[in-house]
Amino acid sequence: MTERKLVGRSVARREDPRLLSGRGRFVDDIALPGMLHAQFVRSTVAHGEIASVDLSAVRRVPGVVAAFTADDLALGDITAQLGRPASEFVPTSMPVLARDKVRYVGEPVAIVVARDAYAAEDGLEAARVTYTTLPPVTSEEAALAPGAPLVHAEAARNTLVDVSLFATDGIDDVFDSAPCVVHVDTRTGRQNALPLETRGVVAHWDDREEQLVLQTCTQVPHQVRTVASRSLRLDERAVRVVVPDMGGGFGQKCVVGREEIAAGAAALRLRRPVKWIEDRKDALSASFLAREQHYRVRAAFDADGRILALDADVVCDMGAYSCYPFTAGIEPLMASAEMPGVYRVPAYRVRGRAVTTNKAPTAPYRGVSRPQYVMVVERLFERAARELDLDPVEIRRRNVITDFPYTGVNGITYDPGSYLESLNLCERLVRDEGWYDEQAAAAAEGRHLGIGYACFSERTGYGSATFAQRKMQVVPGFDISEVRMDTSGAVTVTTGTMSHGQSHETTMAQIVADELGLDMAKVRLHQGDTERVTYGWGTFASRSITVGGSAVRLAAAKLGDKLRAVAAARWDVAPEEVELAGGRVRRRDDHSAVMTYEEIADIAYLQAQLLPKDIEPGLSATATFDVFNDGTFSNATHGVVVELHEGTGRVEILRYVCVEDCGVAINPQVVEGQCRGGIAQGIAGALFEQVTYDAQGEPSATSFMDYKVPTAHEIPDVLIHHLETPCAFTETGAKGAGEGGTIGAPAAVLNAVNDALRPTGVELDHTPVTPETVYRALHQEATR
Repeated sequence: MTERKLVGRSVARREDPRLLSGRGRFVDDIALPGMLHAQFVRSTVAHGEIASVDLSAVRRVPGVVAAFTADDLALGDITAQLGRPASEFVPTSMPVLARDKVRYVGEPVAIVVARDAYAAEDGLEAARVTYTTLPPVTSEEAALAPGAPLVHAEAARNTLVDVSLFATDGIDDVFDSAPCVVHVDTRTGRQNALPLETRGVVAHWDDREEQLVLQTCTQVPHQVRTVASRSLRLDERAVRVVVPDMGGGFGQKCVVGREEIAAGAAALRLRRPVKWIEDRKDALSASFLAREQHYRVRAAFDADGRILALDADVVCDMGAYSCYPFTAGIEPLMASAEMPGVYRVPAYRVRGRAVTTNKAPTAPYRGVSRPQYVMVVERLFERAARELDLDPVEIRRRNVITDFPYTGVNGITYDPGSYLESLNLCERLVRDEGWYDEQAAAAAEGRHLGIGYACFSERTGYGSATFAQRKMQVVPGFDISEVRMDTSGAVTVTTGTMSHGQSHETTMAQIVADELGLDMAKVRLHQGDTERVTYGWGTFASRSITVGGSAVRLAAAKLGDKLRAVAAARWDVAPEEVELAGGRVRRRDDHSAVMTYEEIADIAYLQAQLLPKDIEPGLSATATFDVFNDGTFSNATHGVVVELHEGTGRVEILRYVCVEDCGVAINPQVVEGQCRGGIAQGIAGALFEQVTYDAQGEPSATSFMDYKVPTAHEIPDVLIHHLETPCAFTETGAKGAGEGGTIGAPAAVLNAVNDALRPTGVELDHTPVTPETVYRALHQEATR
């Protein structure tokens, strides 16, 4: 094989010409003959028993074709399971349409199907649903209060998960004798992942194939197929899921929703195509949400600033139901297992809980608890630095992991990374740009400038073994790829991952083209079709290149072996004496002896009698890949400079520096795009976005008038510097880069804000940090 030349280069994205010229094909672009349109009658109360559902008037609305309740469709529930004892986990079943009870405003109660979307909306107005209202549970404190109303009768104290994963012996003695103990009590606001394309589906019955076809925007097509087939009581073969182009997901679409199954049921019943497109109001109020968490954490340090122990109590508000397949354990288990992060923590104790409330259920959102626990740990180090009169960067230097592989107190073994190097370089870049001098000058002028850092790792490449440790009943992990060459020498690649903006058509082609010594234009990727892709777990947790890309490379290598074997047989030499280069096979000792891929393909397909008996006809190879260690770990340090405006409380980000290490960057331009997009979402959580509810459980941020989303004006230019520590556990050397920007941004921004507030004596530990909060802090009106 020739030297690699595409991996590591910022080649142009192959997706861009199609998408930027308006030739993309998204769910809402799909129009089928006779297609109907669906909308959902949704609960108007947060908690109540359904007394009656009257759809008789709905069916008389002009244009309405049908309307169905849960009783009409008789669908199976969606139930996510952990293999944990009842004391640790309580499963909850989520009906596709609510039957006896509603548990949040926006829960689907009935589906209305009409000739067009407008008639479907008119039909909703005619629905008559009566409820016996029950007291809503709208906060963690209310959920855990003695005698609180139960969201689910089976979940005592509204607790779905209660797990204590770690408790080092003698940890209380460590705290009792420590020279310095610091505390953080922090809350993070509920957020919406807010993909540009809302959820949607077009469902139709294919008579010829005897299949229900769901064309939907999901990150996990095979899991949608499994749940849909079980809920609809069909053979899994009878359900095909196809994902067209997708305008973002960020985790909100990596769980199985109810609406796509209900639309499929309606299409089955009516034998006509049914389309449902989520409007933005429903997306903001009734879709899967994320992030609302409460941490009470303390840390012990010695007199030199070295951490001695970490003790945490984590409570996550997971809303009304467990999501499939991850369950309500996704956030508390993530936080509990990984909180020590990049630091050498000798003693650790943690309790993680998931509580259920009368709010829309939560799903994983880019980072999954890591933005929260990283913020907490970084606040502890900032607080300890102040208590011990140490530089906040220096205290981190004394504690970051430097010797690898390192097995932490949490039992996780970290592969080699550049934790100290990224920290030092990030500080140097900030200092070399003169921001420390600018901060001093601003202070002399009465202005409020602050500099903050966050040092963290991003666990990527979660394999089956890691998910099994969570005791998930459905265990994601491996990926499968097939690489197939046709008689023209062109290559088709399948992957079980699912791109929703990550440039898979480009990066996967780079891997294959390098492996086969092939022009990248000859490689075509297929994904997101359960009929064409053997199986896959989709895209989440930065797994696409680490796991999916590794399977693709292995499959390409197997195909390369077969190309060499066919040529070697024709030349009567050993396969080791043959190499691939420039779309041809040649002998290593005689470069004039050449066969094109087309010539080899002709033999493999059209002249199979020329093949030796030990070589099967055709040119295809399949490979699987899984990560059997504790995963791979990308790492980064973020440095932020902010200015607080005294008159308005506005937080202005003057500079943002990111030093990241994701191993081998298959396409550095793509990595930088992931970093910038993630940082924008992290800043959004730190300063802007929050889903709020009133006392009755009514969502109060159901449009962009109330749900503040940052624009290009609020997001700064980002300086990105790459380090590269190749990963030994993936086939590509890559570690994954999808979530790091989001993980680091809230901690770095909050630390910078607190640095700017230092003269006031006020410290902020909650996000989002609003202008009102900053204004009060600057005027010393906040409670310390």
